[in-house]
Formats: sequence, structure tokens, C-alpha cells
Amino acid sequence: MLTIGEFAQMTHLSVRTLRRYHEAGLLEPAHVDPSSGYRYYDAAQIPDAQVIFRLRELDVPLANVRQILLTQDPAARAALVAEHLQRLEEQLARTQAAVASLQRLLRPEPAGVAVELRQVPTRLVAAVEATVAHTDVLAWYAGAMAELDAVVREPAGPAGGLYDNALFTQGRGNVLVHVPIAAPVPAVGRVRSFELPRAELAVAVHEGVHDTIDVTYGELGRWVADHALAVAGPVRETYLVGPRDTPVAAHWRTEIGWPVFRVTGAV
Repeated sequence: MLTIGEFAQMTHLSVRTLRRYHEAGLLEPAHVDPSSGYRYYDAAQIPDAQVIFRLRELDVPLANVRQILLTQDPAARAALVAEHLQRLEEQLARTQAAVASLQRLLRPEPAGVAVELRQVPTRLVAAVEATVAHTDVLAWYAGAMAELDAVVREPAGPAGGLYDNALFTQGRGNVLVHVPIAAPVPAVGRVRSFELPRAELAVAVHEGVHDTIDVTYGELGRWVADHALAVAGPVRETYLVGPRDTPVAAHWRTEIGWPVFRVTGAV
């Protein structure tokens, strides 16, 4: 039998941590002296302790660690670990996006953005439309574009999307992704022919990785405000060059079209 101090030394788990794991029912000592309360461990418990140590290094919650340890089926256990790793990857992606935005925002020189006022006519597109939570947009977009690709073999231009204001202000809103078409297509699954209405847009191009597109949105919004223009509808994005065209993020070009109308009396 090993004292708690010896076991701590062998497993790199502190005495305090071992006591906490005991109290949580996660790693119970092999024996507890009824008179002194001293905890003793068996050498056979070292692998479990090491597994716990590694899982906690990955920030797996104690309840999930217990579930993993109690799961006897190797495949089920691997699935539980993989599920947590997926959450970590998503968290890392969010962190990287936030850092990229901050780095761009904190540049000492003014960023600036080139903006063009543009009249766009009505346009026939094949589209998929739904009300989507902001956190689900990327996954939903991938599925919608897969359906569009299956129906429209030769689009008449780059893909795009319309994003309702509520998606940003309320965290849930209407999204319509589309590809231009020369003639109506048959309705298949969620794909429908749709006519995008004409609009006047303040247009800016976001260059590179999408992690910092929120900064370009902010710069375009400031330009709209500075020029006494008001928003008049959902934002339009056109994916001139994107992940579907090249894996090189530096080459990506996303056109942001901010629907506007000139305020009465503005110059």
C-alpha cells in the first residue's frame, strides 16, 4: 500500500487534489484508516490516476471524467473523449478568431476600407432559406451549399447569402444562401428558384480569412454612418473567392453589400 504522499509523487497529482478526487468519488483510496483517516492507495490505481491527470489537463469536467472512467466499452470511451476534443477545437477556433480580430483592431495605423455605392438589379438565383441561430450558421451554410451544388451544376456567378439583421441583433434570424442561375431550376429538397430584389448597396471587400470579417463589417458600418446613409434590409455577402475555390486563405475575397438609402437632406 502507498501513502497519499507516495501516491501523489508517483502520479503528479497533489495531495490536495487526491483528497478532492476522493470526496468527489472520482478516485477513492484503496484503504482509509478508520482511526486516523489516513488514505492509502494501491499501485494498480496509478494508471487511473494518470488518465484523470491527462483528462483534467484537457479541461474535461469532473463529471465527464467520472463517466469516461466508468465506461467499460473502449469505443464508447473513445467517443466520449472525442466529443470533448471537438468542443476544445471549436473553442480554440473561436479564440483564434477573436485574437485575429483584436490584432487587426489594435493596429496603430488606421485601417480604412474602400466603399462603393452600387445599384444592383434583380437577379434570378437558386436558393435555400431558413431561420437559423447565429451559432449554427456555418454548419447550416455547409449543408445548404451542398444541396445547391447538387442541383446547380453550372452557376452563373459566385455564391452569396442574405443575412437578416435579427441574426446579429437577436442571435437568430433569416438566412438565404444562393447561387445565380440563367433559368429557373426544379424544386429539389430545400432548393428553390428565387428572385433577389434590386437594391442600392454600400459595398466593401473583405480580404483573407473570415475570422476578421467582423472588423470589415464595423468599418463598412462606420462609413455608412459617416455618409448619412441608413440601413434598409438584410446584409448581402458575395463569395468572390472562398474556401470552395482555394485553400489559401490569403486569396479569399468576400464582398459585403450593406443595403442603404440616402437620408432626406443628406449630402
